[in-house]
Amino acid sequence: MAIGYHRNGAPAETLPARPATVQMGDSSVKAFFWLSAFFVVYCARPEDWIPVLGYFPLAKITAILAMWGLFNSGGRSKRTLKDLPREATLLLAMLLLLYLGAFLSPVWKGGALSHMVDFSKIYIAWALVFLLITTFNRLRRIIIIQAVSVAVVCGIALIKGRTVDRLEGVIGGIYSNPNDLAFAIVLSLPFVLALMMTAKSAVKKVLWLAGMLVMLIAIFETASRAGFIDLVISGAVTLYYFAIKGRRMYLLVATAFLSVLIGVTVGGKLYDRFQALSGNSTTEQSAYGSYEQRKYLMLKAVEAVESYPIFGIGARNFPAYSQAWRDVHVTYLQVAAEGGIPVFIIYILFFRRAFQNLKILRKRTDLDPDIVLFVGALTSSLVGFGVGALFAPEMYQYFPYFAVAFTAALLQTTKEQDQERGLGAGSTADSSKKARHFLEVYAERGRTSSTVTPVR
Repeated sequence: MAIGYHRNGAPAETLPARPATVQMGDSSVKAFFWLSAFFVVYCARPEDWIPVLGYFPLAKITAILAMWGLFNSGGRSKRTLKDLPREATLLLAMLLLLYLGAFLSPVWKGGALSHMVDFSKIYIAWALVFLLITTFNRLRRIIIIQAVSVAVVCGIALIKGRTVDRLEGVIGGIYSNPNDLAFAIVLSLPFVLALMMTAKSAVKKVLWLAGMLVMLIAIFETASRAGFIDLVISGAVTLYYFAIKGRRMYLLVATAFLSVLIGVTVGGKLYDRFQALSGNSTTEQSAYGSYEQRKYLMLKAVEAVESYPIFGIGARNFPAYSQAWRDVHVTYLQVAAEGGIPVFIIYILFFRRAFQNLKILRKRTDLDPDIVLFVGALTSSLVGFGVGALFAPEMYQYFPYFAVAFTAALLQTTKEQDQERGLGAGSTADSSKKARHFLEVYAERGRTSSTVTPVR
């Protein structure tokens, strides 16, 4: 019982006390805010359409602030480094082997090491996603950021790139290449559909539908053959979960109508590029040359794997190795050639874990309907990645790694909810006995004891 007096002179002990944990609230709120800001920077690339922002390293700033926020929440956060799943170990092992391969690169050690310093930041971002997305609402917010960002990028690309062939280079970074832009759209479309289906108001549903239309038009404007094939397969998986299993047959009719409408109105470039595969197209001869070049690059990648099977040729060294100065348009060959066979095996195991997580979630019959929809969306997105990786060099893009983190975070959230329901009222007391990471203990130094019950 707390000791003290209130304004009306009544002794504090006459009023009920409130547990200290309620006053503390969620200590990772600030860290999650900066994680959200990091996603805005990475997914929306505001520095490309707001030039003044290009002078600031926004991604680094937001990531550092997210880490600092997580550090300051030590001892009170729901998850610690000890809770990181096996996927984190696989990702770390892959990065370490890639660093070793960079040191031993037969092509360009300095370049490989420089690229690895940049790419290895994915581990920090991945860990932050898992540690800070501790509720389904947080996962939904991050997915909203990704979906809105890609839709906005597509809109800006369509406006700025009205006279640019295939929207190439209109937006920088991960969206500069038409195939990469199409790939990012395909990975995000299932999320947009899930958000539209779970929106509570008609206005929000219309906005999500508008965003989906803009993204579909952008895919056709990129004229990416790989992106279109990926869209068809990922879209089929999405419709299976949303329309067939979810018993929303109207989605099949709506999809057929929109496909015909968009294909007729803006599908001309894409049709020409498919025609170019025969080499007889008079409008897209360059597309046939692209097809032949990709065959050559695939053969060079196989040659690199045969010549350097253990440690590969080094991160992002394939363009120099091939002498064509282009990446091989197959992610799996890119991984094997630049990282070696061990990295390729770990890479496959890493993404396999995501499908295992989703399989566990799909077997549950007690999940909230909204969560079920997002499980289907995550499955469709990862299938889209698995198929798209056959046609594009996406080893170093963060979106697929984030999708794996989303599955791990969602599975961990459901496990924690199960534990809370099973432990009941004693869950708080039991959790205080859990062995904590050293960062948590350090973060609590100098603080007053949390056993003091504050006065209401």
